[in-house]
Amino acid sequence: MGKIYTRKGDLGMSSLLSGEKVPKDDIRLEAYGALDELQAQLGMARALTHSEEVRPILTEIQRDISAACSELASGPEVRARLPRQLGASDTERLERCIDSFTARFPLPRHFILPGRTADSAALHVARTVCRRAERHIVAVNRALGGYDEILVYFNRLSDLLFVLAWSLEVMAVVDDAVRELVNSALK
Repeated sequence: MGKIYTRKGDLGMSSLLSGEKVPKDDIRLEAYGALDELQAQLGMARALTHSEEVRPILTEIQRDISAACSELASGPEVRARLPRQLGASDTERLERCIDSFTARFPLPRHFILPGRTADSAALHVARTVCRRAERHIVAVNRALGGYDEILVYFNRLSDLLFVLAWSLEVMAVVDDAVRELVNSALK
């Protein structure tokens, strides 16, 4: 393992997977930089959650984000050779998850204030980072084309992150109510 620093980016340039050198503020780097931030925030949410149901969902999403980053860092010829690309089946998986959680935890009819639990609050932060990443992906898709599936995926992901955050809040309310009942029954 070599040194972590290479000095290759000291002048504000970076390399894509294709080897193409681009400025560090290139729209593709902005997009996958926001996805990197989203991935880190999801790692925080995964570390904070006690939900054995939510944790593997977040891990799978983090793997999806890695695939999306590779796609955004590639030109069409390199993208075609990537081992994995996001597609309609990935978005459909998110939709099934959304439907499963909203069947158990109907959506609120009012605005919510994030912060009841740390894991839920972390997912709300992830949702806002996801929306920002989506806006960057819109710019990449408009300029370069070919990223429609990624765009659909991240639009749906922000919906799922809201649903997961809300579900964790509802679960916390239920847990608190049960705990109160048990404590009062024991007195």
